[in-house]
Amino acid sequence: MSVLLINGGTVYTADAQESVHARGAVLIVDDKIAAVGSAAEVDKAVAALDPARKAELSTIDAGRMMILPGFVNAHWHEMFAMRFPMRGALRPVSDRDDQAAFMGAGGDMHQISAVFDSFDGLIDGLTPDEAQAIAEYSMWTQLRGGVTTLGDMGSLNRPHSMVAAAQRLGIRFSASTWASDAVCPPGQDRFVRTRDADTVLATFDSLLQLVGKDTTGRIRCRPSIAYVTNMTDELARGMAELAAAHDLGFATHVGALRNEVELMRTYYGETGVRRLAELGLVDERLMAGHCAFLDEQEQKLMLAARAHISHSPGKYGPSGESSLTETGVVPALRRAGLDVSLSTDGSSMPTAGIAETMRAAWQMYNEMGADQTEVLPSDALAMATRIAAKGLRWDDAVGSLEVGKQADLVLIPADDWRYLLNPRPLEAFLWLSGSADVDTVIVGGRRLLSGGKGVEVHEAGLRERYLTALGAFTTRTLKVPAEVVGRVLGQVAR
Repeated sequence: MSVLLINGGTVYTADAQESVHARGAVLIVDDKIAAVGSAAEVDKAVAALDPARKAELSTIDAGRMMILPGFVNAHWHEMFAMRFPMRGALRPVSDRDDQAAFMGAGGDMHQISAVFDSFDGLIDGLTPDEAQAIAEYSMWTQLRGGVTTLGDMGSLNRPHSMVAAAQRLGIRFSASTWASDAVCPPGQDRFVRTRDADTVLATFDSLLQLVGKDTTGRIRCRPSIAYVTNMTDELARGMAELAAAHDLGFATHVGALRNEVELMRTYYGETGVRRLAELGLVDERLMAGHCAFLDEQEQKLMLAARAHISHSPGKYGPSGESSLTETGVVPALRRAGLDVSLSTDGSSMPTAGIAETMRAAWQMYNEMGADQTEVLPSDALAMATRIAAKGLRWDDAVGSLEVGKQADLVLIPADDWRYLLNPRPLEAFLWLSGSADVDTVIVGGRRLLSGGKGVEVHEAGLRERYLTALGAFTTRTLKVPAEVVGRVLGQVAR
């Protein structure tokens, strides 16, 4: 490790006071933040360094940049193996015949339940090398957009391969497994068990043992269940026991879609949050994805438990979900004091990154409340950093620029026409910038992105390995004809 001074930029700390330093600096010693504040204050910390450490000092001139904490995307799914199906690469170039489907129009709940339950078989169809190549490229797109801490909530990929991919890239990663043991078939009134709950739980136990062997300090894990429509009581209780026994968080999706409520009552006899509460899963460990369609009692359960909501407003419109505007439940719970963080969710295609998600929250929450102060730009940043880290139970180390925390930072240029005469560069960033503007990403004191390019890995190589793995998996497991796959990938190469 070394000593690094990032000097002269506008520092947004995202600490509890939302401190901002207009001409600030950050001093990094090895993997931790040693000083943060005004340039003059940090200069004093540099002067106080041991001469041997001072001799190691290197400097980044950030005079025309914003210095932000690394983004924390605590609700994400690795789905890049499905780039051909799932509204993917085989679509026509015109969008004029698109229709509301799957998660649109309140959600096709039977189809969603069936598709989610099918993921296990698809995951088994990936070789470990294919899984790692796909995960590396998918995780790279997150890192490239400023995400330094990534929280998996169940992916269409092999967990062990995803851990290996995170270790290679240098990103901070909370791993999980895809957990489903039930499906809700159409024309019936009770769920059908699809696999043994103990087998599903054993998969996470294996991941837990792997993470226990990690020596980087960047890998953690948490149990999750794919969706409340796909879990038996046995699976839920087993996950609760795992979380308690190992002092871990727990994550699932609940209250996501309008039609979920009726399906849950029909097939399980109770709505999602009530059922989670009955099974011991609504407490301060819970990170619940979406939560738009909770009734008054369920909202009170979440508030009393001090649970956490992860919201993805940058994703909802393109997917047809109304998990923000239709009910207004999540903004109301946030006003009532519940922690709400921002995340991207997941898709087979690159979608809104954390930067775009912050913009969506800033604009949409304020429009709904007819109040431009409901979510300030600094609030949006906190929801994507400090509050997200708290929900991931990683706020002991990341999420804000504070002395003693891990040196995870993002540098974004703020010196062109978009920022002219605006004394608030974060506001200008939310107005007109995005993930592609990220210049530098530092994780634990290591520069992983500089000048918009990878330092330790090269994007072209990651992409080439990804496309090779994707082509093999798509042909072999998804049964897309080889000539179709070859034609599409040939167009990419050209």
